[in-house]
Amino acid sequence: MKIGDKVRFLSETGGGIVAGFQDKNVVLVEDEDGFQIPVRVNDVVVVDTDDYNIKPVVPVSKQKQEDDDYDPSDRPITFISEPEERKGGDVLSVYLAFVPVDATVMSKTKFEAYLVNDSNYYVSYTYMSAESAGWRLRSSGEVEPNTKLFIEEFDHESLNELERIAVQLISYKRGKTFMIKPAVDAQIRVDTVKFYKLHTFQENDFFEQPALIYTIIENDRPVRPLVIDAKKLKQDMARKVSEDIKKIIPQPARKQRGKDEPVVVDLHAGELLETTAGMSAADILNHQLDVFRRTMDEYKGKIGTKLIFIHGKGEGVLRHAIIHELNYRYKKCPYQDASFQEYGYGATQVTIK
Repeated sequence: MKIGDKVRFLSETGGGIVAGFQDKNVVLVEDEDGFQIPVRVNDVVVVDTDDYNIKPVVPVSKQKQEDDDYDPSDRPITFISEPEERKGGDVLSVYLAFVPVDATVMSKTKFEAYLVNDSNYYVSYTYMSAESAGWRLRSSGEVEPNTKLFIEEFDHESLNELERIAVQLISYKRGKTFMIKPAVDAQIRVDTVKFYKLHTFQENDFFEQPALIYTIIENDRPVRPLVIDAKKLKQDMARKVSEDIKKIIPQPARKQRGKDEPVVVDLHAGELLETTAGMSAADILNHQLDVFRRTMDEYKGKIGTKLIFIHGKGEGVLRHAIIHELNYRYKKCPYQDASFQEYGYGATQVTIK
């Protein structure tokens, strides 16, 4: 029996043409509709007619001889089963992973890069590194559901090329309906110093050996982009301010006070923001002024309350902006420099009137 032979099923009506062999004991029979059906070798017989309902008479000795003459392991496998979906895999999670080839010699070892698709979606990807003012394509292709794909191997000399990585993703399913996922365009700043330190490669769910893993998208939530759109940031901060403050920044630092003690608000960026990465000086100033206005509005009905705003000396930009707000937005509230002994030169005291 060989590829191209016409065969008939012994246990039922029908048959087809031998399209390949799945293993030594299973033949792939392609029926008239083009479907490949895996059938045990002993359950089919070679025929010379297209009428598969007629049971041919095949000498047992001849059939046995044919079975002994071929080696199915030499035949190509054309039957490919569909990937199995897992529970909870319909949210998109994709990671970029780096794995040392030999973790015992971190200063000399090469590294392997993988794209890990932890979802029930097929993912088409492009993997790029920054070069001068543009980008260089390093790999592109498709990752099957719930698998990881090797994309490149590199050494320490190539680390400088990988300081900025961009990954773009489009996800989909085959042969079934699915929920559309937004295209992903993520830029990642890779800390190349970590490739010299063994402890930065951690145990994980995807590899038997420790790996350095960067999240591209997790549970349908893309990683924050490397380049922040300042205009969009301002719009987001202006919308639903109270919710945003609770989620991404701590409340202004205020000292515990007695009944007649002033309210102290530290407007230094380090006190208001967890990080200023990607924010311009204008973005930070606007946020500091937003905190100042919210504090003034919060106490506007509490006549006689003293507010101490610590803004620092610096170049005086924040102080001048606060004075401008007091002169035009809060004209009724007198202000003065706060006590130098308690707050230094960089603080302004406002009295609510």
